[in-house]
Amino acid sequence: MVDLGSEGYQAGISSLSEDTAMQIRTAAHATRFPTSPFASRPDKAEKAPAGIPMAFGPGEELFGEGDEADFFYQVASGAIRSYKLLSDGRRQIDAFHLPGDILGIEAGEEHRFSAEAIGNVTVVAYRRSRLGTLIQDDPAFRDRIMTATLRSLERAYDHMLLLGRKGAQEKMATFLLDMGQRLSKDDETLELPMTRADIADHLGLTIETVSRTLSHFARSGLIRLLPAGRSIGLCNKLALRKLDA
Repeated sequence: MVDLGSEGYQAGISSLSEDTAMQIRTAAHATRFPTSPFASRPDKAEKAPAGIPMAFGPGEELFGEGDEADFFYQVASGAIRSYKLLSDGRRQIDAFHLPGDILGIEAGEEHRFSAEAIGNVTVVAYRRSRLGTLIQDDPAFRDRIMTATLRSLERAYDHMLLLGRKGAQEKMATFLLDMGQRLSKDDETLELPMTRADIADHLGLTIETVSRTLSHFARSGLIRLLPAGRSIGLCNKLALRKLDA
């Protein structure tokens, strides 16, 4: 877990007591977050803020499959992948969670998927036991929860269709258009936080197929592969939407 030195984190910490703030900083350097960061001081648990700011470095796990679902999270910055490892060792990435998204709300007592940071990530963690109170006391928070849940359901349905009925080019077109809407302010150029291996495990393809499809799209003028990192320009969204249809 990386040092929480951001302005947002400091703003949240400044409103807490020195003792409570120290406990959050200590929790920020733990390797896992399966239980409350206030577990060592139960008397402080009820005095914790509604949301606990946390930061994770690349590859660090927020929670693992089968962990107790004591907390849920809202992404403040960065990107998170949620995934399940199959019995043969293959990885199926369920979703990519971007700033504003909420993850980790479960119907049961345990997390059904694992979640880990793709790069440097900051989140706000909320106690699952306080969800009812937060929704009742804060209408704006209730609306955020509802909106995030509905969007997650919509993406889950789309992902199910994508995996079951679409070919490689259709899958890639769907993925790029979705990322364009979620990552790009102008919906034209996007910097993908995930690797091609991540994309492959999300779309049910091989890395080679992902690379070939992106190269084909570039040669056909649908996209532009920019030299800066994982930047992609969406040059012909109409053609991409026809593939996505």
